[in-house]
Amino acid sequence: MRRLSIFGATGSVGEQTVDLILRAGGPRTYRTVAVTGGQNVTRLAQIARELRAEIAVTADPARLDDLRTALRGSETQAAAGPAAMLEAADRPADWVMSAIVGAAGLAPGFRALRHGSTLALANKESLVTAGPLLLAEAARHGARILPVDSEHSAIFQALGADPVDRVERMILTASGGALRDWPLDRLAQATVADAGRHPNWAMGQRITIDSASMFNKAMEVIETREFFGIDPARIEVVIHRESIVHSMVAFRDGAVMAHMGSPDMRHAIGYALNWPERLSLPVAPLDLPALGRLTFEAPDEARYPALPLAREAMRIRGLAGAAFNAGKERALDHFLAGRIGFMAMAGVVEAVLTTLSSDGSLQNDARALEDVLAMDHLARIRADEAVAAGAAAR
Repeated sequence: MRRLSIFGATGSVGEQTVDLILRAGGPRTYRTVAVTGGQNVTRLAQIARELRAEIAVTADPARLDDLRTALRGSETQAAAGPAAMLEAADRPADWVMSAIVGAAGLAPGFRALRHGSTLALANKESLVTAGPLLLAEAARHGARILPVDSEHSAIFQALGADPVDRVERMILTASGGALRDWPLDRLAQATVADAGRHPNWAMGQRITIDSASMFNKAMEVIETREFFGIDPARIEVVIHRESIVHSMVAFRDGAVMAHMGSPDMRHAIGYALNWPERLSLPVAPLDLPALGRLTFEAPDEARYPALPLAREAMRIRGLAGAAFNAGKERALDHFLAGRIGFMAMAGVVEAVLTTLSSDGSLQNDARALEDVLAMDHLARIRADEAVAAGAAAR
């Protein structure tokens, strides 16, 4: 029986992973080793019971007693905290979903690769902050990484067996987010509620706001460079309002392969879960006549300053990806807390990159995960300093 673990089981991607596993037979088909989550221990315990997981881990040590209570009468072990997360990742599994949001997902993903597991990677930060290390770790242990971001899954599928040197461009599509039709001069006044209404996808608050600022797409540009090893100059972003074309690969002979499907993350999750097979999935089939048309437009970098900032991070290389991500995460924290405006988030990231680049900190290559985590910590400090100094004002 195939063994699997789900890190971030109570988040959007994790929940959809659980849905697919249950539809495929749940514990009759899969042996669930570990499930992890955050504050929602009631739901985490419910998932653990449904999948008959060996261990359930909450990231919050203060919720351990609540988790134990919720699991009472089951055979699932309860644990809590960062060390327990790593212990769960050390338990051998054949397939591991990495869906923890943020830098907290880095270490468990690295640990899972030690067992030669297939790592289904939904955690953007892993490749953005530590791409070369992660890929080297997978190669060292004979593990495989499959992309779960819809854009990278689409590129992976459209690329097929063709080598990257046959590719002219990789084209990432973006919905444009909740504020795509707002006048530029109003964006600075956008509230958390304004930015949190995605026009096409049902996602968590943080990633929905990242969609509105296009920081999520900026992260995906860096991911594309790392995962596929393509020159950043050949990575393109287009606004595609319908979210039907998930990404495209343009080959040097002029052919463009597009991956299309309804806006449902279970496409990419199911592909990674079933790879190399293609099994039936509970997603709506495309009705092309009903769609009528598909539209594409170039993004305005004045509206989406995250995109040129990502290209600057790729130009610097070294630890710039770790600084970019940490700055972005702290900027979003400050926006959610009402300390800065929507457009000021890009200013925070710019200040972080500028400050750390000027002292040479970013040019060093990461030799170990500890180097990435140290830069993550330092960049968060610099982001807080930028907000305190008002350097993020735009």
